[in-house]
Amino acid sequence: MGSTTKALIQVVAVLAFHVAGFGNVSASNLYPERPIRLVVGFPAGGSSDAIARIVQPYVEKRLGQAVIVENRPGAGGAIAIGMVAKAPPDGYLIGVGGAAGLGVSLGVQESVTYDARKDLAPITGLASVPFILAASNALRGKTLRDIVAMARQPNQLAIGHGGNGTLMHLTSEMFNQMAGTTIELVPYRGMAPVVTDLIGGHMPLGVIDPPSAMTAIEGGLITPIAVSSAHRYPRLPEIPTVAEEGIPGFEATGWFGLVAPAGTPDDVIDKINAAFVAALKDPAIVDRIHALGSDPMPMAPAEFSRFIEREATKWEAVSAKAGKSK
Repeated sequence: MGSTTKALIQVVAVLAFHVAGFGNVSASNLYPERPIRLVVGFPAGGSSDAIARIVQPYVEKRLGQAVIVENRPGAGGAIAIGMVAKAPPDGYLIGVGGAAGLGVSLGVQESVTYDARKDLAPITGLASVPFILAASNALRGKTLRDIVAMARQPNQLAIGHGGNGTLMHLTSEMFNQMAGTTIELVPYRGMAPVVTDLIGGHMPLGVIDPPSAMTAIEGGLITPIAVSSAHRYPRLPEIPTVAEEGIPGFEATGWFGLVAPAGTPDDVIDKINAAFVAALKDPAIVDRIHALGSDPMPMAPAEFSRFIEREATKWEAVSAKAGKSK
């Protein structure tokens, strides 16, 4: 065998070694190589959709690929999250869901086709928002203490909320439990119709979020009674928290976050997390999220996973107690 032939064989062997080594490199190291679909479990124009679209350009620039936002509303976000749960675990289909879609309040839902704890990989929180207990202007009570006193009289009150299984529903349940009241809870299809009925005097009370409520509140069309968070809401600094008004320990916030299918490689999760967390910490984006009445909620994947577990434990207890009382 000539020296030239031997040299060629050596070159081919070296190339083969490197190709084999390259083949062993996870495809996730090259992620992303094509556009990413981001399904949102709520209609266009809502706060979760708005925040997804606010961070979209920043994330695209960071990842070097297009991020295509798709709205798949329904079942409290469970339709979109169900798509994610059944998708290939490669990071090219991720989803935005709220508490109901991510397994927190599933004790009062029947339409979920996946196990949120087993079928999803948490990436990061996106945003949180307090709820507002608001009253029709026609209601005599103007403080939380007035409301509790009225609630102890038969058939005096009802609370409208955004739908069974939502955190607005469970926040209302928790209010009854901690206040010792039995106010009737009335489900609506979203918060906008609750606000409409409050304005019209057809519903005395509602548990609603700031994006749905602030225009009516600022216009004097409905009366804010208390906020559900541990601290006062900056856009309504004069409105007390539920805890301040005599129900210590009461705290509830709405939130939504980002998930991928279970089994998605850790390095892909980390890349997506880094892009979204950087976006959520960008001052211009923070200002835009605050303008929607929400607070950015950037988290590491493990931190978001622990947060979901804490929320699940809390709200499953509320749900279980509500079921036993009926």
